[in-house]
Amino acid sequence: MSSIALMIVGLATMAAGFFFYSKFIAEKIYRLDPNFRTPAHELRDDIDFVPTNKFVLWGHHFTSVAGAAPIVGPAIAVIWGWLPAFLWVTLGTVFFAGVHDFGALWASVRNKGKSIGTLTGTVIGNRARNLFLVVIFLLLLMVNAAFAVVISNLLVANPASVIPTWGAIIVALCIGQAIYRFKVSLFWPSIIGVVVLYSLIFLGQSYPITLPESVLGLGPKAQWIILLFSYAGIASLLPVWVLLQPRDYINGLQLFVGLGLVYAAVLFSAPEIVAPAINHDVPAGTPGIVPLLFVTIACGAISGFHGLVASGTSSKQLDKETDARFVGYFGAVGEGMLALAAIIACTAGFATLGEWQGVYEKFGSGGVVAFVNGGGQILANGLGLDSGLGSTILSVMAILFAATTMDTGLRLQRYVVQEAAEIAGIKPMQKGWIATLIALGFCLALAFGAGGDGSGGMVIWPLFGTTNQLLAGLTLSILSVILIKLRRPAWFTAIPLVFLLVMSVLALLVQLKQFYEAENWLLLGMDIVILVAALWVALEAAMAMARGAEGTATVTEGGSR
Repeated sequence: MSSIALMIVGLATMAAGFFFYSKFIAEKIYRLDPNFRTPAHELRDDIDFVPTNKFVLWGHHFTSVAGAAPIVGPAIAVIWGWLPAFLWVTLGTVFFAGVHDFGALWASVRNKGKSIGTLTGTVIGNRARNLFLVVIFLLLLMVNAAFAVVISNLLVANPASVIPTWGAIIVALCIGQAIYRFKVSLFWPSIIGVVVLYSLIFLGQSYPITLPESVLGLGPKAQWIILLFSYAGIASLLPVWVLLQPRDYINGLQLFVGLGLVYAAVLFSAPEIVAPAINHDVPAGTPGIVPLLFVTIACGAISGFHGLVASGTSSKQLDKETDARFVGYFGAVGEGMLALAAIIACTAGFATLGEWQGVYEKFGSGGVVAFVNGGGQILANGLGLDSGLGSTILSVMAILFAATTMDTGLRLQRYVVQEAAEIAGIKPMQKGWIATLIALGFCLALAFGAGGDGSGGMVIWPLFGTTNQLLAGLTLSILSVILIKLRRPAWFTAIPLVFLLVMSVLALLVQLKQFYEAENWLLLGMDIVILVAALWVALEAAMAMARGAEGTATVTEGGSR
């Protein structure tokens, strides 16, 4: 199988989804209004609510949602063969993720920029809202704690990536000042920023940086984790235009260039896919493809975390309601393109089937390492790049995706703490810095609760995929209730909703059995909590749909015409 054919079919499918399907959704289902006054204008505070250029906002949204997961998920899921992963990524992006991300953004904008958790209270009821917030908090905890581990591992494994990773922060601060303080147009900061970022990659190759073997008894990985959380805590409290927006924007451009390099290398080298289309000889212990494929590949096909970003930060920065199509749907397409690149790198970046089988010798192998090594080989063959430089470029891509997601994730976790404090009437916890300290405390407790190396975040990672997909299903249920109340067609959200709920509940039940047999009582308990909370919210959503004809339209309460 030619990787070029796979690349062309995949990219063409996603392009058709954006140009045709999203246009239909925008005009006929969500009915975007260019004159609607968005929360960014109505509630402008220049901290969280800031009207933003749609290209800058797309950069923030894309890099926030596209963490390490759209690389890790496909890189593991190809163990069942490249075809199932390819179909789920392309069709999932077009008919699931695009509609979900776009819809969460639209619904939040129409409701004063409320998060999808708070919106649940408005649309379904307070009990469902409280349960929904529990699921959201657990998901954000998994993302923040686990991504810190992923980033620290990459920084330790590839010291050449340290300078470009941290140098990107300084570049972003300069771009933020140039755009917002000195009113410079986007063009030159964008060009100069991308050139500087790629120059930093070459600088990093010449000056790799490693941390001391031990500081206060902590190894390099633990030191990086503490530094990452310290940075993320500060970044989450800064006004979005100072660091978050420009960092995500310039990272988005750099990462899109990186994706372009990978696809160009595929075009020039035309590597053959050595992995089987459908792998009938999976290693012992590999779980069944149904339902595990649909939770192993979460980000890259559809992800509940996207709804949190869309309704948590992006909706507060949307300048015009019509920008929601570009930011929301095309953000999902960008992530689908990353997942497709991961599939190609992890199936065509090997010389032989035997070499591929050597890496995929058990379920869970592959991952970011397979993406970096396989992609680095494709870059070397297609563009003549030194394989070490190619690997550094891809490592930096993975780190920046994960780091920007962590930036946004901690900010969102702070919002959840503040919302919970508001519901409970606890005023001190509503302050930003206290809520941030609480969020950081949970993350650090999880990270270091299992030992001094800070890798505790990976303890609950097995539940990430199922929780994430469950959350996406619940977000689709909120959208379906809103559409039914507005007397608009709800099939476009209801069909993905049913599919996702069935798959993720089945996956939770499969994992429940695994955790019980392994006597892993922590994951067993969390699995039960998530399962009960999700089923309860789904039941209340179904009841809300049933009485939808009697309800009041909720999507017109925010903004004004």
